[in-house]
Amino acid sequence: MLHASLPVQLIVLLMLAGSVLSWVIIFRKNRVFSQANQEADEFEDRFWSGADLTQLYRAATDRNRVVSGLEAIFEAGFREYARLRQKKGVDGRTQLEGAQRAMRATFAREVDRLEHNLELLANIGSTAPYVGLVGTVFGIMVTMHGLSTTESASIAAVAPGISEALFATAIGLFVAIPAVWAYNRFATRVERLSVRYETFAEEFSSILQRQSHVEE
Repeated sequence: MLHASLPVQLIVLLMLAGSVLSWVIIFRKNRVFSQANQEADEFEDRFWSGADLTQLYRAATDRNRVVSGLEAIFEAGFREYARLRQKKGVDGRTQLEGAQRAMRATFAREVDRLEHNLELLANIGSTAPYVGLVGTVFGIMVTMHGLSTTESASIAAVAPGISEALFATAIGLFVAIPAVWAYNRFATRVERLSVRYETFAEEFSSILQRQSHVEE
């Protein structure tokens, strides 16, 4: 590659930069999803252990903690429910609808946080092979141009150009395959966590609905 043409060198450097960026995203997103699953497991254990909802809410609003995932959805729903419950003339149905709206908004933010940078990962995986093909085309063009200035063509004459062209294709695949695999894996994990968050919101809504009927 030290003796490759300038366009091929630039294309390979561009793809290597994309590879480094994709691996940074992969490691960061893997840590984010692992943390999200762990936090969801811990909060569900506390929630379904019979703990008082008010105590859970106070723990979620502790200023020394940053809540996310299921706990953030719970905190938003219970906060809105408690706020509407303190108002006079607000019936149980309105309280429940307000809590559901708050949980849906927080749910959307949490899913958006999980999906952050996945689009970039998908773009790297989908475009890297084509960028590698551009390098292949440049390598072959340079080789053909070199042959036009020589009287006889031989393997020794075309081998360097063909090698750099094929190398550009290989680098494109090297960049694309991990990015595509990671995107598909993370997209599946986003979907699973989304279902988990949505299911919890529905179950929590049922609890709030029963509580509203009891108070009425």
